[in-house]
Amino acid sequence: EKAIDAGLIYEINPLNEYIDTIITKIDMQAIRNRGLRIALDPMYGVSETSLKTILLTARCDVATIHDRHDTLFGGKLPSPSASTLKSLQNYVMDYHCDIGIATDGDADRIGVIDDTGKFLHPNDILVLLYYYLVKYKGWHGAVVRNIATTHLLDKVAESFGEKGYEVPVGFKHISAKMNETNAVIGGESSGGLTVRGHIKGKDGVYAAMLLIEMIAVVGKKLSEIVKDIEGEFGRYYMEEKDYHFDEEKKEEVYQILLIDKLIPDIPFEISKISYLDGCKIYFNNGGWIVIRFSGTEPLLRMFCEMPSDEEAKLVCNIFEEFLQI
Repeated sequence: EKAIDAGLIYEINPLNEYIDTIITKIDMQAIRNRGLRIALDPMYGVSETSLKTILLTARCDVATIHDRHDTLFGGKLPSPSASTLKSLQNYVMDYHCDIGIATDGDADRIGVIDDTGKFLHPNDILVLLYYYLVKYKGWHGAVVRNIATTHLLDKVAESFGEKGYEVPVGFKHISAKMNETNAVIGGESSGGLTVRGHIKGKDGVYAAMLLIEMIAVVGKKLSEIVKDIEGEFGRYYMEEKDYHFDEEKKEEVYQILLIDKLIPDIPFEISKISYLDGCKIYFNNGGWIVIRFSGTEPLLRMFCEMPSDEEAKLVCNIFEEFLQI
């Protein structure tokens, strides 16, 4: 207080400017015309004030769960995933909501429940938003994703005569490549994304409003838009696994994959192998698998995307046996 009185500290509150900026970028009138019912789960984090204010300004019927600020996040991990959003799923179904939106603790990532109560993977959200921005808003430009994010984005980009760029894990790589290529959207399979013309980092509030605008503008239910995209571009299935390890096991896996560069026998034709970030194998059928050490946790991560769920599980099992993890 003394420092503020002495003019040594200057306090600012950018919330109003932030909210107003998003409102100017979103088709608020289209949302008002639809009268959407939205279920919101801030997961005891920070998005409740900003996101709810924007939704109410757009005349949405908004219901919020887990809305109080809690530094312990209700005793649970504030990460929007299929396993943590059961309450939101139930609310969407019980009250016939058009969409359920969840944000993580600092609101830079989102989780989505569609009108049928289905959890949408972050990969689906990226595809939906890129498809919407290019097809319905007439934007032009590439898409940027990290090595562990769906290749369906590349397929959508190609259909519109655009490019898809792959970068290592870490949002700084996505932001840098977006800057370089003037891409429309960039994101990762963990739920973070950003859009051209907005901030350079992840913003779950803006992403949520774009999804809601999409429902209003397209004039279909979210589940119907997802089916339209699947009908046009097909579908891939993602298998994700995490493995804990001790230092000895880490050195062993590192030696096998990244020094000796050994891989198991896999019953799918390989088109190429990349060591950009971990070990990533690309298959001729459009599928792929990447195995890498997490940069933030003591985990080995495995992501596999294939044309069928059975194939994705099979490839993961092959690598589990090969690496004995």
